[in-house]
Amino acid sequence: MNIKQTLEAQLGSQPHIHLNDIDIEPASIHAIMINEIVPQDPAQDFYGASGEEYLSTTIPLFQKAGLPVETVDDILSMGIYLTNAVKTPKDGYTVEKASMEESLPYLEQELRLFPNVRVIMLMGDVAKKMVNQIARKTTKRNPVPSGATYKLRAQAFYWGDIRVMPSYIMTGGNILIEKSKVAMAAEDIATMAALIR
Repeated sequence: MNIKQTLEAQLGSQPHIHLNDIDIEPASIHAIMINEIVPQDPAQDFYGASGEEYLSTTIPLFQKAGLPVETVDDILSMGIYLTNAVKTPKDGYTVEKASMEESLPYLEQELRLFPNVRVIMLMGDVAKKMVNQIARKTTKRNPVPSGATYKLRAQAFYWGDIRVMPSYIMTGGNILIEKSKVAMAAEDIATMAALIR
């Protein structure tokens, strides 16, 4: 299944909405890692032509977690799908509420494509906010309460049968500078990988 083609067939095509243009077997995916926002250049995204910008921080996090990962295909072969919560690039420093609202139906439908997911990792507060909003439609409550990520990440949260893990943003120039966040994100990735083995 091509993720982009499937989502566009279901929700329509918008030139400013960037979706993962990748063919995968949804049943093979057991974990989804939701990053904050798509990059300005789609070629720099996880499955873009080069992927260099996003993979240059993501792959080292997997390696720090002790996982033998060199490429995005290695991550996929482990049953882990990478995506972004907000499907439109940001213009300024913060993510606009309108961008989150416009992207929400795409993220919601994207999550529905994967029938065997056991873990969803929320890589940053934007992903947490958006997944909470989606979950509230059916459960009437947030799977992850508000609070500091460093406190929340030690607890087990569930959305139905799916473990939901709050963690830290895995892309961007600052991520590898913040050593404590890198260490915690790597620990979280190792936990997620153990849960889906």
